[in-house]
Amino acid sequence: MPRYILLHDTASTNTYLKRMANILPAGTVVYTHNQTAGRGQKGNSWEAEPGKNITMSMLIKQPAVKAMEQFYISEAVAVAIATVLNRYTPGFVVKWPNDIYHNDRKACGILIEHTLAGGGIAFSILGAGININQTEFVSDAPNPVSLAQLTGTQHDVEEVMREVGNEIERLTQFTPQSCALLHERFLAMLYRNDGKEHPFELPDGTQFQATIHTVLPDGTLQLRTADGTVTGYAFKEVKHVVNNVTL
Repeated sequence: MPRYILLHDTASTNTYLKRMANILPAGTVVYTHNQTAGRGQKGNSWEAEPGKNITMSMLIKQPAVKAMEQFYISEAVAVAIATVLNRYTPGFVVKWPNDIYHNDRKACGILIEHTLAGGGIAFSILGAGININQTEFVSDAPNPVSLAQLTGTQHDVEEVMREVGNEIERLTQFTPQSCALLHERFLAMLYRNDGKEHPFELPDGTQFQATIHTVLPDGTLQLRTADGTVTGYAFKEVKHVVNNVTL
């Protein structure tokens, strides 16, 4: 079972746990009611009204995957969170590479940071901000949504967090067989992985239509255009477009 540490306020649970990783045991979860400088991918900020949402980070050490297979960790965290939220109301999916969406609205951001050792992973910090009871968002994020907005009721934030911690712990007990099953679950939960064409945008602003072909085990998103061409994209090399907004 994970070990939980409550910080009444902190700048970033990821930053705190990374600083303490060498002295804390594997499975430690740090969470706070007031994260003052939450971080997202590529330095983005994360809005979280104090006491309303899950802001947590979990420490895993020497996971049984190679450094080049680290996307399995991302898949485990995303699938775990989507699985737990779907217990409360259906419709949560994983938007590549690891945001959690409900329809076209973002319910959770994930930030995973690895410390490598040789060809392996010494430890990973699994950070997540999950919108639970917040009903008003004031940042310029284009599409936030919370569990409370979807269900019409407030939820026990700590109870949901512990469900998430337990599910992440279960899914990060990697074996070759479990990795294969995890990847299948990730693809089944993937946002817009429905065989239909959807709009995407390249970093230079070029937009195009494509279907999701697959996601490779290293995290590469493969898109197929109407002429049958399949092209692979790494993180930040392509974005979804929803109502003329890139996500």
